[in-house]
Amino acid sequence: MSVLHPYRRSAPGEQPDYLSPAYASTVKRSPSQPLIMLQQSLSEMTGPVFGHERVKPGDADLTRQHTGAPLGERIIVAGRVLDEDGKPVRNTLVELWQANAAGRYQHKNDNHDAPLDPNFTGTGRTMTDEQGNYRFITIRPGAYPWRNHPNAWRPAHIHFSLFGHAFATRLVTQMYFPGDPLLLLDPIYNSVTDEKARQRMISQFDINLTEPEQALGFRFDIVLRGRNATPREK
Repeated sequence: MSVLHPYRRSAPGEQPDYLSPAYASTVKRSPSQPLIMLQQSLSEMTGPVFGHERVKPGDADLTRQHTGAPLGERIIVAGRVLDEDGKPVRNTLVELWQANAAGRYQHKNDNHDAPLDPNFTGTGRTMTDEQGNYRFITIRPGAYPWRNHPNAWRPAHIHFSLFGHAFATRLVTQMYFPGDPLLLLDPIYNSVTDEKARQRMISQFDINLTEPEQALGFRFDIVLRGRNATPREK
C-alpha cells in the first residue's frame, strides 16, 4: 500500500535556475523580465498528441537499428516512471537521445573531431507498461568537448524526454553515470545546487539488470513532480 504525500513545489536548488551563469548559454536565453503567466486552454492540455502506433518494439534497442552492431560498450538502461506519490505512470512515451561511444552525435551541427558510427543513430523510444517500467538497450556514450569554458568536457550522459497526455506536459532531463569525475566540473549538472537532487540524475549500476556476456545494467527511475522529483531541463 502506497503512502500519499501532500504535493509540494520544488524547494530552492532542487531544479535548475533559468539563469546559471557558469552555464554560458543560459545568460542569453534566460528571461530578463518577470514572467507573465498565460492561462492554458483546453487544446493546450489535451493536444496535440503523439501517435502510439508509431512506437515499434525495436525502437527501444539502439544496438539493432542498422545492418551492423554499433561500436562501444553495450548497456541496458531501465527504470520506472513514477508520480509524486510513488505510483506508476502507465502508458507514457519515453524517448532518449545520446552521443555515440566516441562522444559524437549524429547531427549536422556536431563538429566534434570524433568518428561517427554508421550503425548508431543514438535515438530510441518506448512506452511504459502497467507498472511504469521502461527499458532500453544502447551503447554507453562518450564524453565530449562543448566549449562552454576552457577545457570544457561534458560527462557521459543520456537525454530523456517524457510526454504526458499532451506536448505541454513534456519533461526533459539527463541521466549520468556513477563515479564520473567530470560531474564535479560540469556546469549543467551543477546548475542543480541541491546535492540530494543532483544525485537523482545519476543512474545506479544494477547487477540484476545486467545480462551475462551481453550488457551491463543501469537503473534510472524518473519522478515527474513533487517531493523527490527528477531535476528537469529549462
